[in-house]
Amino acid sequence: MLSFKTILAAAGLSALAAAPGLAQGKPIRIGVLNDQSGVFADYQGEGSVIAARLAVADFGGKAGGVPVEVVTADHQNKTDIGIAIAREWFDRGGVDMIVDVPNSAVALGVNTLARDKNKVFLGSGAGTAELTGKQCSPNTVHWTYDTWALGHGLARALVANGGKSWFFISSDYTFGKDLEGAAADQVKADGGTVLGAARHPLGTSDFSSYLLQAQSSGAQVIGLANSGDDMSNTVKQAAEFGISGKQQLAGLILNVTNMPALGLAATQGVYILTSYYWDLNDGSRSFATRYMARHPRHDAPNDMQAGTYSAVLHYLKALDKLGGKAEDGRAVVSAMKAMPTEDPIFGPGSIREDGRKLHPMYLMTTKSPAESTGKWDVFKLVRTVPGAEAFRPLAEGGCPLVKG
Repeated sequence: MLSFKTILAAAGLSALAAAPGLAQGKPIRIGVLNDQSGVFADYQGEGSVIAARLAVADFGGKAGGVPVEVVTADHQNKTDIGIAIAREWFDRGGVDMIVDVPNSAVALGVNTLARDKNKVFLGSGAGTAELTGKQCSPNTVHWTYDTWALGHGLARALVANGGKSWFFISSDYTFGKDLEGAAADQVKADGGTVLGAARHPLGTSDFSSYLLQAQSSGAQVIGLANSGDDMSNTVKQAAEFGISGKQQLAGLILNVTNMPALGLAATQGVYILTSYYWDLNDGSRSFATRYMARHPRHDAPNDMQAGTYSAVLHYLKALDKLGGKAEDGRAVVSAMKAMPTEDPIFGPGSIREDGRKLHPMYLMTTKSPAESTGKWDVFKLVRTVPGAEAFRPLAEGGCPLVKG
């Protein structure tokens, strides 16, 4: 078992142990916990930190008159490290809320810890729908997307478009299994068939054996239930195998951050479902412009980075109504649920009693190279899916917070 001293050194957080604000009157402290060195580093990483800090700046740097600070750490996609960092933050680091947390295994651990410590967890980068299912918590809000929404929504659209037979290539951990299961359930419910699945470890570089299985299955659709660099490498190698033109790829969690490395030629005919795209409307474009100006590589924000901004902003609105009192996490989340959500990114929405944040999702497909006007101009809208349709019905999740 790693000591937290070792973890602090690995994560570059040694300064946090001596944070001067703790001795002089406690600020509100937000912790962005994510992957900053592995397969999700570009997918969330420093981009989510930029988004959180931008939300704090837009809110004026204070909530209820209390200064707000943002700290960050790399969980390295390791559950023990992620939970140890979260525990130290809650116990001695003065952190009131943790946000982002890609990697569903880490997210589920933080979800339990936040409940036990009566803190707040906002899963803007987490995927597993268990966060609003049997493991729902009065201390957690699941913000941007989840495996149920992506799996069911994209499968429903593609089966209706003629993609009746599917083969899955999935990450072999909680997130990938949840996402594959959600999509497979919808395929079968709509009269399609699942011909098989191949599961790979996180951080795989060679997808040839998995792609050969998918190719030989003869499936009309290859569902990619992975993300980050794993998703990019799968799509890139599928193009090299000549699969893209013969079998349709369903990028269950492909988004704008993957696209520069892939290029539009390799992704023709790919469909995605997302809660945010930078070029949807004036509000999404305005946020993207300000975000890109702060990003060291001027990358466009993806949905999870935008979700971090939105989640932090609503958290600060609730704290402002509570006079900056962040100590009682359940009271803060209750206040968040009582207020309608509203921001330039997701527009109007709400938070259900199971902690599910509701907003529209967007079915999109890749543009042709001729249609694109620049590096980030990669998707076009096919259909807007209302929030009530996009996410799992409240009665079906098994959340113990749901009465009746």
